Amino acid sequence: MVKLDKIYTRTGDGGTTRLATGEPVEKWNARVTAYGSVDEVNAALGVAVLHADDAMANRLRRIQNDLFDLGADLATPERDKPLGWEPLRVVAAQTTRLETEIDEMNANIAPLDSFVLPGGSALSAHLHVCRTICRRAERDVARVASDESEKVSPDALAFINRLSDWLFVASRAANENGKSDIKWKPGENR
Repeated sequence: MVKLDKIYTRTGDGGTTRLATGEPVEKWNARVTAYGSVDEVNAALGVAVLHADDAMANRLRRIQNDLFDLGADLATPERDKPLGWEPLRVVAAQTTRLETEIDEMNANIAPLDSFVLPGGSALSAHLHVCRTICRRAERDVARVASDESEKVSPDALAFINRLSDWLFVASRAANENGKSDIKWKPGENR
């Protein structure tokens, strides 16, 4: 259970922060950057929810909760010493749920015959913004995972990768199942 009774601590005033393990790191540490990018995706989803119907809003809120799980996972690195508690980790079932929903949404959408430009409905435009932030978060998580001294679970990386796919398909669903997608016309303005 999280309990925050004091919002500011002044410990970050010198350019450092603490991971969930208590270890101090620079605010630009790759792990902090990764969970910061995950937080940005989450905030952007909060705006998208404002434009969604109830069913989509519920899915987006569930994903927001999953993103907090991912942030907690990234903020709690695996080290050789015991933590004294069971860290929260992203699990494969969270990615499987995304895949199931991708397949459900995509079943009603015609295959692409061109790339699509971000836009169309307000919800679709916001979901495209979420998708691009999610792609950055994915790169940031992958960067941490590529460091041999760090451990990032394959489930965490798979989740953020699949989420960007989910957001793309959801953006098309929000455009009348792709009917109001704005298609890229290569070289149109030469």
